[in-house]
Amino acid sequence: MNWQERISVDPLICHGRTCIKGTRIMVSVILDNLAAGLSVGEIMQSYPSLTEADIQAAIAYAAELARERIISIQMEASA
Repeated sequence: MNWQERISVDPLICHGRTCIKGTRIMVSVILDNLAAGLSVGEIMQSYPSLTEADIQAAIAYAAELARERIISIQMEASA
């Protein structure tokens, strides 16, 4: 999956947030919906201009960010 073909950043659209090209649908909105348990079909129903490939691009973009960034995660105390 080449997510760069489907995701863009434009300072004039959604304040420069990453969006699906040709839309104002932010990648974060797609990821938030997936995290909330919505299926790909449900997301596409809510955002008819999205394709399954767009949603896969959002996931691939998030995976790329996760590989490139160090995120501090606090360990839970053992009970």
